Amino acid sequence: MPEIVSGGDFTDLFRRYRYTAWRLETRTHYGKADEDQPFQEWLSGKDPDMEWFRPWLQMMREELGTGKRMERVRLIDDPPSDYLRWELWGTPYNLGVGEDIRYLPRTHPIVAELPDHDFWVFDSRTVARLEFEDDRFLGATLTEDPGQVLTALQARDAAWHHALTFTEYMATRAL
Repeated sequence: MPEIVSGGDFTDLFRRYRYTAWRLETRTHYGKADEDQPFQEWLSGKDPDMEWFRPWLQMMREELGTGKRMERVRLIDDPPSDYLRWELWGTPYNLGVGEDIRYLPRTHPIVAELPDHDFWVFDSRTVARLEFEDDRFLGATLTEDPGQVLTALQARDAAWHHALTFTEYMATRAL
């Protein structure tokens, strides 16, 4: 198995890319230690302290301020899982620093053509496949293999074409 990049080395991927970072999010739950308490607070109806999220938002504000792009497509169920509802709650913070996050209903036919795992693709040349164990994020395995990069880019194009902006998605939930 390839080496897993985690911690600061994983975070550095978001400082080192030059132009674009794009992610496919396929899971209904993500376990990250720094999110456990805020997520539980949110589930209990409390407004979680955003301190846990500030480092990411600050880094994105700085990096995206240089002209880089960051985009994501999140597969979403109807109804969304508790975790995906929490991500919906937090999405305006991501959008506020310049990320572009879109939503693709898991029932859309194009989903069957997408990979069944989460990944980032950086600058259309490096794929970071996200690795999990028991819903806990471990890090990512990196590759620049042309076949895997092409698969990621094809998935990006297909998912992005069919995904709804946050505003469009939220409007469909109100119907």
